[in-house]
Amino acid sequence: MAELKDFAEQLVNLTVKEVNELATILKDEYGIEPAAAAVAVAGPAAGGEAAAEEQTEFDVILTAAGGSKLAVVKLVKELTGLGLKEAKGIVDSAPAAVKEGVSKDEAEGLKKSLEEAGAEVELK
Repeated sequence: MAELKDFAEQLVNLTVKEVNELATILKDEYGIEPAAAAVAVAGPAAGGEAAAEEQTEFDVILTAAGGSKLAVVKLVKELTGLGLKEAKGIVDSAPAAVKEGVSKDEAEGLKKSLEEAGAEVELK
């Protein structure tokens, strides 16, 4: 039991970069898509650090699907490489992260594409 508590403490104290690396490992090596867990763990860790230094990584957050939900689902599927069911899940659960830890240019490009499809998007 103590080992699980230590493990949980390690997870909570991960930096945003470490969370993104963990997500990549889980996806590539084990086929696990940890999008929801990464958002939950990354949230508290980013607060203090982000204010102190200039932000270099951005999260693209879908806040609403807008009037053309089907077009937004198809675009999320295309942009993320997810399956149709997973893309629909992101759109249905808005606000939700479409992509995390991307460069400013990539984040702005994703935002523009999603807004052209009718979605409401914000960058964090």
